[in-house]
Amino acid sequence: MELVLMTALGVGGATVIGALIGFIFKKISHKFSDIVLSFAAGVMLSAAILGLIMPSLEYGGKYGLIITVAGIFAGALCLNVIDKLVPHLHKLVGADIEEHKNTNLSKVLLFVTAIAIHNLPEGIAAGVGFGSGDVSQALIIAGGIALQNIPEGMVIIGPMLAAGVTPRRTFICAMMTGVVEVVGTMIGYFAVSIASAILPFALAFAGGTMLYVISDEMIPETHAHGNERGATYALLVGFCIMLVTDVLLG
Repeated sequence: MELVLMTALGVGGATVIGALIGFIFKKISHKFSDIVLSFAAGVMLSAAILGLIMPSLEYGGKYGLIITVAGIFAGALCLNVIDKLVPHLHKLVGADIEEHKNTNLSKVLLFVTAIAIHNLPEGIAAGVGFGSGDVSQALIIAGGIALQNIPEGMVIIGPMLAAGVTPRRTFICAMMTGVVEVVGTMIGYFAVSIASAILPFALAFAGGTMLYVISDEMIPETHAHGNERGATYALLVGFCIMLVTDVLLG
């Protein structure tokens, strides 16, 4: 339990670390941001497949394939519905404000909501990994998510400061998004610990949410500023590093 809590704090704290870096480098170039985010996407892609989806097939037994496919689509559809219903801004630099009915929400709340939308299921994914009992694989998943949180924390600082948010409030907002991820991690862990029967579906569900974030948010953003080639290789590097790590730890 202590390891899970420490990991949860580490995953959430990674966003804060990224925010601190963002304060130092307020103006981050699109090229740098695209490369870092693509690397993180590769790490998350590997973690989703090797740490969540493949174990889901193994734990699912006779109906493992059906459960896994259903879980993947359920996770993706869940985030898709949340994206449609919750007013938010894209969390990445350079994204335009989406048109929603509740336009009276403050920019700060919109930014925080945008990040929290994806941080909660990412935290749940980290917690579900621990629920499987494979500590090394769970740490790989959590490490991949934490690595993605660092550039995420970096890229939100500049736009928030530019929008007139004070440094103190900006930092508090970053901490709040990290807290959401800590909560998500504990939810995921306790859910599969209490009801182990849902583990195969929960693993696939978490994997589906990660695949959705990678495809819907990260890859389009990193390919939107003329850095497609570098971003592609950065994704491959991130994926292969996690693949090597998984083999060595396995």
